[in-house]
Amino acid sequence: MNSVRIRYSLLAIFLCATPSLAAQALPRALPEDVGMSSSRLERLDDALQEYVDEDRLPGGVAVVLRHGQVVYQNAFGLRDREVGDAMQTTDRFRIASQSKALVSVAIMMLQEEGSLLISDRVSRYLPAFSNTTVAVADGDDDYEVVEADRAVTLRDLLTHTAGVGYGDGAGAAEWAEAEVQGWYFAHRDEPIRATVDRIASLPFDRQPGDAFVYGYSTDILGAVVEAVSGLTLDAFLRSHIFEPLEMKSTGFYLDPDLRGDLATVYSLRAGQGLVRAPDGPGMQTQGQYVDGPRMSYSGGAGLVSTAGDYARFLQTLLNGGTLNGKRILSPKSVELMTTNHIGDLLGTAGGFGLGFSVVRDLGARGQLGSVGEFGWGGAYHSTYWVDPQEDLVVVYLTQVIPASGLDDHARVRALIYQAIVDEGF
Repeated sequence: MNSVRIRYSLLAIFLCATPSLAAQALPRALPEDVGMSSSRLERLDDALQEYVDEDRLPGGVAVVLRHGQVVYQNAFGLRDREVGDAMQTTDRFRIASQSKALVSVAIMMLQEEGSLLISDRVSRYLPAFSNTTVAVADGDDDYEVVEADRAVTLRDLLTHTAGVGYGDGAGAAEWAEAEVQGWYFAHRDEPIRATVDRIASLPFDRQPGDAFVYGYSTDILGAVVEAVSGLTLDAFLRSHIFEPLEMKSTGFYLDPDLRGDLATVYSLRAGQGLVRAPDGPGMQTQGQYVDGPRMSYSGGAGLVSTAGDYARFLQTLLNGGTLNGKRILSPKSVELMTTNHIGDLLGTAGGFGLGFSVVRDLGARGQLGSVGEFGWGGAYHSTYWVDPQEDLVVVYLTQVIPASGLDDHARVRALIYQAIVDEGF
């Protein structure tokens, strides 16, 4: 397939800001001015284009900041392969679980306002969680439903140790009957609180605090934000995070007039190459982020954003909670969020803080990076991380689900770190 290659020279980034970043005043620098190599960063351009040429990636956007300045920004491949539209740095992506970090920050903001404590029981704000249960497997696909050993707290939800998954545990049949399975919520014609209250009535996968169980925890936190603030989750995030940080292209649903800015979803399965995902609802479709009920604000996986917007959010955290004179969190809250809270539940290489994975042992992980690095990613094959030791922010957005056999995340990481050439950091 002939693909369109979009390459932004590093000098052009320095001399002429692109609309997505210039409008939001993210400063720019030549890589050499912040201890990186222009020629080494160009290797990343070549690697990303290879994935497009090999029919393994449709396209995407990558942004790198060091010392608070943009040193790399590249839109590569196509936004829509069937139409032939080139990817643009201003294009929007379904960021799925990258929504979790934003909602976790919202909870910490409410704690800073004195409206809650993360040690509080969830039931204080959502009474449906007063008596939660757990499905305990009993062999031969049988299970027993028992009472939870203790109340679930907000901190349990922030660390994904509340025991609630995505409805595929031992009690999966009950979750299926309640029509609550998987992370996709955009088809739901009901407010998030109604869905979350239904979740509270279903048996969780594990006892609170016993294990790291990835699931609906942050969707529940979104309902807490609404209950405590009196605002919809959409309104709270917009007024407390998006507007102060000038994240002008981030939200739960996209205006129909902007549908052309939304990158197309593709699927990559073994031996098939890239196939356009179907329209309609579901986790492996285009989703209903433009046309649909527009009712459910999923804090766990519902937002649409741009690489530039998300980079602003991450730079704010790296700065200790402030950007361009606008503070949304204190440095101590950021410190608590990016510290491991779960011991060895994820092994010795990494842990989990309040909304982010955290690197604990670089050798045990076996990839370039730094101890103290924090990040996560999304179901559409996007990823991000912040490296405080290197004063580095990376956002990498694509739209591929499933992404069978792709190793681009590891290559992007390796090619960014090999471009750091200064010493003493």
